[in-house]
Amino acid sequence: MISLRVRIGVLGLALLGGLTAPASGSAAAASAPAPTAEERRLDGAVPREILRRSGFDAPVAGFARGLAASHSYAQARRTVEREGAALWRRAVDRAQGRGPAGGDLSRDDDRPLYWARLAMTREVRTLEARFALGERRRAALLDVLERTSRGQSDLRSARGAAVRRVLVTGFDPFTLDRDIRISNPSGATALALDGTVIETAAGPARVETAVFPVRWRDFAAGTVERALRPYLRRADLFTTVSQGRVGRFDVERTNGAWRGGFPDNENVSRTETVPVADPASQPQWTTTTLPYEEIAAAGTGRFPVYDNTAVTEIPAGGTRPVARPDGPTPGSTARAGAGGDYLSNEIAYRATLLRDRMGLRDVLPGGHVHTPVLQFGAGNTDPATGAVTDAEFVRNRRDIVTQMRAIVATAVGATAS
Repeated sequence: MISLRVRIGVLGLALLGGLTAPASGSAAAASAPAPTAEERRLDGAVPREILRRSGFDAPVAGFARGLAASHSYAQARRTVEREGAALWRRAVDRAQGRGPAGGDLSRDDDRPLYWARLAMTREVRTLEARFALGERRRAALLDVLERTSRGQSDLRSARGAAVRRVLVTGFDPFTLDRDIRISNPSGATALALDGTVIETAAGPARVETAVFPVRWRDFAAGTVERALRPYLRRADLFTTVSQGRVGRFDVERTNGAWRGGFPDNENVSRTETVPVADPASQPQWTTTTLPYEEIAAAGTGRFPVYDNTAVTEIPAGGTRPVARPDGPTPGSTARAGAGGDYLSNEIAYRATLLRDRMGLRDVLPGGHVHTPVLQFGAGNTDPATGAVTDAEFVRNRRDIVTQMRAIVATAVGATAS
């Protein structure tokens, strides 16, 4: 993610399960709120194939039935809370080899969770309820669904003083209009590591994870801070993770307070200073406290790992952006962190700023890691004609996840007191 220039309506259920959609012009179709640009991608063949080949079409259909049968807001909210949390647990269990695979799609695949969640949010967004459902109540249901199905409401501390506590975050797939088949290895990492115990040089470490959307508006609304704040005081280390460059991992040294404007998953652009609470005290830069030298030097896997120090700044007294290979100069204004100017830089900026504002900078190692770009096999690169998966694609994703686990273990071992 480096800087880059009811009703699934009844229609969605028809696509997923063969039901008949209402005729255009019906009262239900005319009055239902419109799905978002992100949700409208569900109508393509690739999302339907991913859902079918993972078995994640079944929980979507069950959710739609339960939501449509709700006779009160309270009943609908209970359904959303239960099914959102169940979707997250189903995705984690599938990635970690528990329960049925549900189809022939590789278990390590993060995409079934992404597309199933969108199908469920579209159900809520377009619901013609049997009870009073105004804009605020609908927004509250969507918020509950987002938090529960992303693991954000499921962050638990490890028990026992001998167990280190680690937080890892990932992202949804993005740039889907370029290739709708895209997977995000950071999301796959989150599913593979959630609730697991990793052996490190400092002893066992329990990992808790969550996944975040690729949407500017959610970040402006404080989704990162709300999810991370309750956990950080109990954590021993955190790393936000996203997909970055081809063929390499990067430990990003410096994060910048700037949004570069690349469109998000809703095709919305934002070019501005990162909006945070108390902007008067907002710094232009924050820095990692991860052990970047040790991580870069460790043999964690087949991809090289770099300590990335480059930024783009407007120097103090200047007017034009300047690339700096060794980090920002005093008094400069951010235009790109080491990890760019997109939402990966922003989650790193927000998480480390939150760490600092909570007074944890000197005691809580934390920062951002970019994984390699996940690539399809050589004969499967055309998004218009290519298969949704292939052997090289699966191998690359598994190797990235395995190496990310080793990076976390290295970081914990290097920072233990």
